[in-house]
Amino acid sequence: MGEQVKVWDLPVRISHWGLVLSFAGAYLLAESDEALRWHVLLGFTATGLIAFRLIWGFVGTRYARFASFLYGPGAALRYLRGLLRREGGAFVGHNPAGSWAIYAILLLGLATGATGYMTYAGIGGGESLEEVHEFFANAWLLVVVVHIVGVIVSSLVHRQNLVRAMITGYKEGTATGAATSMALLAGVAVAAGVLAFWSWALLTGSFSGPAAHERAGQHDGHAHRSAPMNGETGEDHDD
Repeated sequence: MGEQVKVWDLPVRISHWGLVLSFAGAYLLAESDEALRWHVLLGFTATGLIAFRLIWGFVGTRYARFASFLYGPGAALRYLRGLLRREGGAFVGHNPAGSWAIYAILLLGLATGATGYMTYAGIGGGESLEEVHEFFANAWLLVVVVHIVGVIVSSLVHRQNLVRAMITGYKEGTATGAATSMALLAGVAVAAGVLAFWSWALLTGSFSGPAAHERAGQHDGHAHRSAPMNGETGEDHDD
């Protein structure tokens, strides 16, 4: 067993698992008009966490910064070939292939959040914009699945539990610059911000107003138009 060192700071871990839960919940509730409010709340939460992670990627601790995992496509391919051959060592921070998955997740998450907000707010596009929103969400899910497979394979090949490392913050290796008082305060601030947002939304009844009812009404309208009620056929019966 190697030395256990702190790699992932509190803000990285909170934003990571918060994004996991938010995206999973929003995706599962996407087709339910009754749960639209929760879908929107989770979507806003996911987008906010991504926005924070982007900022933290420039001002955070060593392994949280994008500068620590700026790898080109060649490095990612070499890492994947080595992984298949069970060659090459583990990386203290993000590995080259994982870094590209992270970039894709963040960019697709922003695109999904932006198009989702525009759809909810009725800002242009109509059904076509909603289809774009769904496309980005499905692409995001695909990258997440690939990322999960990569985490499992890397954990087995390098004999490191990467999931546990993202929970505890500790990995095997030699690392510096991961634990600071600023990181602790930022992590607490992220958690407090999410809690404050949800408290405000639930107490004020936000995200359950006209926009939500309008979208539900659109679906109900389609159902009513496709199935005339009370024997009506739409014909004019005036004498």
